[in-house]
Amino acid sequence: MSSATGMRVVVTGATGNVGTSVVRLLSEDPEVGSVLGLARRLPDWSPPKTDWDAVDLAAERSDLVERFRGADAVVHLAWAFQPTHDPAATWRTNVLGSMRVFEAVAEAGVPALVHASSVGAYSPGPKDEAVDESWPTHGWPDAAYCREKAYLERALDTFERDHPGTRVVRMRPAFLFKWESASEQRRIFGGKFLPGPLARPELLPFLPDVPGLRVQALHTDDAARAYRLAVRKDVRGAFNLAAEPAVDARMLGEMLGARPVRLPRTAARSAIAAAWGLHLLPASPHLFDAVLRLPLMDSSRARAELGWEPERTATEVLREFFEGLQQGGGARTEPLRGRKVG
Repeated sequence: MSSATGMRVVVTGATGNVGTSVVRLLSEDPEVGSVLGLARRLPDWSPPKTDWDAVDLAAERSDLVERFRGADAVVHLAWAFQPTHDPAATWRTNVLGSMRVFEAVAEAGVPALVHASSVGAYSPGPKDEAVDESWPTHGWPDAAYCREKAYLERALDTFERDHPGTRVVRMRPAFLFKWESASEQRRIFGGKFLPGPLARPELLPFLPDVPGLRVQALHTDDAARAYRLAVRKDVRGAFNLAAEPAVDARMLGEMLGARPVRLPRTAARSAIAAAWGLHLLPASPHLFDAVLRLPLMDSSRARAELGWEPERTATEVLREFFEGLQQGGGARTEPLRGRKVG
């Protein structure tokens, strides 16, 4: 437990987009004495006060209890987005792996669990006003990502009932981007052969404007600051995390100097479904359906109870991300390795 040397924090999924930011901020925090980063593949990266251990949450025997024992908090970020054509595989990692984490937290007596939920856990909602954390979290059942995030919300309901002494925090961030995540996210959603330089404004004379395609974005480092605050502060429950303004075709068109052109949902979905069916596009049409239905989120609770405020606007976040796409942005971990295609 915490001592004169500071808190001990364990982070799962520590080498991914969010994990690298959370580990870095925790390692720089004077109130944190040590960080244990868990990942399937150990990185060539050694931030201060940080040790690494290789763990595959999809394995039935991960020996998590011993790794968690004596920790002040576990930050659970591990998540697999692929293979989108094999939902049983992502279920094993994301749902069954998460439940092993929850069980190990309880058995090891860890006083705090900070879990990475998502805007994707929310039921369909409005695009013209923001909802708070009381909005239903039943997800969009046809999309594996949303189905898994929503299922874990129910699992945490049961966990909190059975373990009232454990402080549980559920972070529900918007879409998270940073320069270092650009290559990974291009591979996850666009495919490893999609050229990053296509994000250049002069190559985008128009943008498809699909009805309902209005979402929120947030810089990963801003989300990580909220995670760090949740580790340190005596808070519980869910927190929405998002930056302004909302992202739509008009906003992107102004940023990139491209003209929005109205495209029916059915046409956009048919194109995505065809590419996904041919294994040319990793992002599934089911996730596209979910994105069109995601509500906008109100982050007032995070501001009031965590003292959190995003330092970057959504426009600044996307500018940085597009630069990362063009430049092959990445970091010194296997998930975030940089690669410029094209």
